[in-house]
Amino acid sequence: MTEPLISDRPPAAGCGCGAPVKFDGASPAYRRILLSVIAINAAAFLAVAGGAVIQGSAALGANALDFLADSATYAISLWAIGKSVRVRSGAALLKGASLALLAVFILGFAVWRALSGAPPEGAVITSLGMLGFLANGVAALLLVRHRDGDANVRSVWLCTRNDLIESLVVAAAGGLVWLTASRWPDLIAGGVLALVFLQSAWSIIRQSQQELRDAA
Repeated sequence: MTEPLISDRPPAAGCGCGAPVKFDGASPAYRRILLSVIAINAAAFLAVAGGAVIQGSAALGANALDFLADSATYAISLWAIGKSVRVRSGAALLKGASLALLAVFILGFAVWRALSGAPPEGAVITSLGMLGFLANGVAALLLVRHRDGDANVRSVWLCTRNDLIESLVVAAAGGLVWLTASRWPDLIAGGVLALVFLQSAWSIIRQSQQELRDAA
């Protein structure tokens, strides 16, 4: 049987003969999604940062700083939409570098807390960790359709995906602190989150550098 003259397979994006063009975020719907995600992260930062300061928790501190960094980097992503490939990839490179610096800061804070201070309240850590998980879950549902875009778009998804994992780690650390009356679960959680941030930073930096080379 011969194939029909009109195929029901979708054509390749772009020129019609090459690889599909990656989504660059240039749509009103995606801009609205980013604005919503920025608002979610900013609100979560205020809540978690308050708990981190009161409790002196490394895990909550990492969580709060990440919410703050996400708000800023998502705003950069929003600004970069519609710009040239070099600008978008440069914005992603900046986000990757800031994520790596955040990881180093968290590791330093965890070491400092290991040398001083009493254990934080486990119930508070767990409660705020679950609050963060809820906020990140809503953000992830909004962004999941755009997880395979260019470096700028993909970096937003990677940060949100990591935040889901991070919030569960924070909640689990709070439970262990409550069970053991020890600060070590909180400190270990902070260290684990820092390593997750480093892995994501490397992934974002690597993709953005490749896109910059391709655009040269």
